[in-house]
Amino acid sequence: MPRRKADRVAALPPRSVIGILGSGQLGRMLAQAASRIGFRTHIYAADSGPAFDVTGAHSVGGYDNLVRLDEFARAVDVVTYEFENVPVDAARHLITRVPVHPGPKALEVAQDRIAEKAFISDLGISVAPFAAIRTRDELGAARAALASWGTPGILKTARLGYDGKGQATVHALEEVDSAWRQLGEVPCVLEQRIAFAFEISVLVVRGQDGEMIFYDIPRNTHADGILRRSAVPSGVPAAFEERARTMAGRVADALSYVGVLAVEMFWLGPDAAQPLLVNEIAPRVHNSGHWTMDACAADQFENHIRAIAAWPLAPTTRHSEAEMVNLIGPEADAWLTLAAGPNACLHLYGKREARPGRKMGHVNYLKPGAGG
Repeated sequence: MPRRKADRVAALPPRSVIGILGSGQLGRMLAQAASRIGFRTHIYAADSGPAFDVTGAHSVGGYDNLVRLDEFARAVDVVTYEFENVPVDAARHLITRVPVHPGPKALEVAQDRIAEKAFISDLGISVAPFAAIRTRDELGAARAALASWGTPGILKTARLGYDGKGQATVHALEEVDSAWRQLGEVPCVLEQRIAFAFEISVLVVRGQDGEMIFYDIPRNTHADGILRRSAVPSGVPAAFEERARTMAGRVADALSYVGVLAVEMFWLGPDAAQPLLVNEIAPRVHNSGHWTMDACAADQFENHIRAIAAWPLAPTTRHSEAEMVNLIGPEADAWLTLAAGPNACLHLYGKREARPGRKMGHVNYLKPGAGG
């Protein structure tokens, strides 16, 4: 249920400029949503991308170029970002000149898996058992932790790594050291590999006044470390979906978050000691929320813009069952056939090259009249 904690701050009027860090497809869809409700956008990125095609202004510059960042800040009324690896120092610099939502703390936590696991665990929210490996001296303690959990485990780099990159499965205790070397002897987190039924993600929108609303929870399917499908309804019993929303809301509150936050969780089943475990958070609009573009009156992108602009949040009601299917690499070449599919809503990102493993677009398949 929606929750409001405080009075609203002054809302940005139409024609205000939304500054977006990052030029990828999420930036593109944020810019399109902002335009629908009367805002202008200005994209700042280190290089050109599909978001540049749909914005009124764009700047190319490094995230460490303070002169360019200052020019950008003077041209916009609020700043947000479309990817979680925006350097924290850039966000800290910008927030001294213009409002930045979500704030740098969200980036700080999400960019380091060790910090992220500790932050969530300290909130009393269950995560998979984990051990930090920052230096060679911590390998022994990590092996001992894995021995107590039982193999297999999974080793992940603490920073960067996405869509299955920066990870290695550890089948035996003696593989911990070699896996760490394989990942470059950088700080890592070793986790127990959880035998979960499936993954879900909670999409929470938090306004500047603390109001929180939630989209229906999608069930996610991955292949080769890349999200392939997100479908609603999830199939998780309603009482546990409510528990998942409560967990995600606590994370958003603890971060004083503004905008759309995705909290990915493992569903282990109703009889497990801990039916829900948080896997990771994404401080941005999220791939698993793309179904909202066609199954809801107001999608995740519009509600993110509303939140950062201090507008009233729009209802998240779903009018149809939906399944979002990512188009990876050359799959998007079948655009003509996909566009003719019944109850299929095609979204292409305008990327020039369909490389293997690259998200080129997605299709939302709807079942009208089967809403939540």
